[in-house]
Amino acid sequence: MLEYLETIFPSEALAILAFSFIPLTIILIYALFAIWLERKVSAHMQGRLGPMRVGGWHGWAQTIADLLKMIQKEDIVPANADRFLFKMAPFIAFAASYGAFVAIPLSSEFLGSHFDVGIFYIIAITSILSLSIIMAGWASNNKWSLLGAMRTAAQTVSYEVPVIATILSVITVTGTLNLMEVTELQSGNAFLGFLPNWMIFHSPFMVIAFVLFFIAMLAEAHRVPFDLPESESELVGGYQTEYSGMRWGIFMLTEYADMLLLSLVAATLFFGGWNSPFGSFMDGPVWGAFWMLLKGMIFVFIMMWLRWTLPRLRVDQLMNLCWKYLIPLSFVNLVLIALWEMIF
Repeated sequence: MLEYLETIFPSEALAILAFSFIPLTIILIYALFAIWLERKVSAHMQGRLGPMRVGGWHGWAQTIADLLKMIQKEDIVPANADRFLFKMAPFIAFAASYGAFVAIPLSSEFLGSHFDVGIFYIIAITSILSLSIIMAGWASNNKWSLLGAMRTAAQTVSYEVPVIATILSVITVTGTLNLMEVTELQSGNAFLGFLPNWMIFHSPFMVIAFVLFFIAMLAEAHRVPFDLPESESELVGGYQTEYSGMRWGIFMLTEYADMLLLSLVAATLFFGGWNSPFGSFMDGPVWGAFWMLLKGMIFVFIMMWLRWTLPRLRVDQLMNLCWKYLIPLSFVNLVLIALWEMIF
């Protein structure tokens, strides 16, 4: 794709800039759709209809109308806030989430950069997201925002451990940090004649690894039941309390982009990435992007589903779940996967 753009644009810098707008466009369109979808999912789970008027069919343009309204809203900065950090925090948050997409192989032909350490890069750059939330909470000079930031620090540092341990489970099997190579290793003939050759079917312990990864992934994305950094019922909105207009909108865009990012990582590590579930049938670059985004959207839908199904955990329950259960289980499971590889 980049090589094709270099033939159109006069300089390599312009070609790279044009190439970077492709994932940005995907994220923006996805966010508009995902916000509408979450409204419809929550409405139908509660016996309602959700948005029905704007745009006609099931209110499909309601999110676009809300975006236009948000752009026109006043950008309010509290008088006692640290103005520079307060204004920069949303942009740093989105940049951290957006920058991670460069290592995600959407298909065999579309990859931002062929990293040999792609998964390590994603873990490293997404950690900046937590720093931006802490920055926003502290700079707001609001006790609710500061409490939300403190919760973010504790939650993210804790749940990164089981995330990394479960990712190490996949690395133990594949022997590479390159996500393109991880995806290619999951291609080929069906496993046992009827199952795809995906990592989730590699051994019983990989199923456990995925479950642990998905639970920790919810905490990393600050989704229910792990949305303690926001906690509208207790912290008024947490680190977002003092934000309004498009700066608040950028935080929301970052949340949905982070959901898609983590879902695509889960699809790549455990569910074959851009590989077709039907083996070589319906395979290829275009179909690969379709399967990759479909798998990612399935996980995004499950996150929305859980939001309106599970209650929010208390802070002590959040820490107990991580340090007493997820971390020990993830490391024991990692050892069992290594033993499975040695024996079988």
